[in-house]
Amino acid sequence: MIPTRVQAPPMEAVADFARDVRRDLALTPKQLQSKYLYDALGSALFEAITLLPWYRITRAEGRLLRRFASEIAEKIGDNAGLVELGSGSGEKLALVAEAMHRRGQTVPVHLIDVSSAALEAAERTLGRLGHVSVVGHRATYEEGLRRATLGRPAEGRFVALFLGSNIGNFDPPASQEFLAEIRRALRPGDALLLGADLVKPESELLIAYDDPLGVTAAFNKNLLRRINTELLADFDLDSFDHRAVWNPVEKRVEMHLIARRAMVVTIPRADCSVEFARREHVWTESSYKYSAAEVASLGAAAGFQLVGQWIETDAAFALSLFDAA
Repeated sequence: MIPTRVQAPPMEAVADFARDVRRDLALTPKQLQSKYLYDALGSALFEAITLLPWYRITRAEGRLLRRFASEIAEKIGDNAGLVELGSGSGEKLALVAEAMHRRGQTVPVHLIDVSSAALEAAERTLGRLGHVSVVGHRATYEEGLRRATLGRPAEGRFVALFLGSNIGNFDPPASQEFLAEIRRALRPGDALLLGADLVKPESELLIAYDDPLGVTAAFNKNLLRRINTELLADFDLDSFDHRAVWNPVEKRVEMHLIARRAMVVTIPRADCSVEFARREHVWTESSYKYSAAEVASLGAAAGFQLVGQWIETDAAFALSLFDAA
């Protein structure tokens, strides 16, 4: 089956980007939303990050899926469809779809991502599987989930997959609300497969988010390049440094861009100019870390019931399967 995508209107997307950039750079401290890291180049850089020896999340999650995909598929049961929030390359979703196929199923799949490049990569991966039908949605998680569940069959269950520890990009109140929103979109008996990175030594966390090859720095600074390209700004990328910081109180790794000098940046399509002081930080992403028990509690508070949890102890990563209560 030829995959299809629902494309966001380009001018509307630019207008939303401009609005968010104008608002967030007026905050104290200055911020930029992490979802804007993932344009075509950003998605490619992130895929490169997942290959680095210091970034262990993707490989740990992949090992868990390869080892336990059949067990997960058995718990999911028959007549189920998959909805992945943040499709990435599609490789991890393919492991689950293959395990479901071994149970004799043809698997309908919905892919949701703000990055068209990520959608295309996942569609290519899943398109090689003859037992999978694919529909892609270029949309936010919330809007894409609404589209995916609209007009769904009366029978069968949906399984939402939120992998790669993307839940860590939300602060605790937002993560709670996001999981509750997923629960509201699902029916009783549906399920959620959640990947979450666990707390580990600070040295391991920092090198994962500030690697010696500078790939994560390029990924972070690419956000400024994107603002230059799409909003006609005049950021000088060489005037900003990348920094990762572990916040032990909040249990999160923070990514920042730090101004090397005082400057004023104009952003015409956002209708603003922004002053930066020397050494001023722009907070671009947070990655919260959990204990396995905290992951279970997070799901329970959103209306889910834990039915299975698999932990990769070496890299400290957990996959948790919840039923919608």
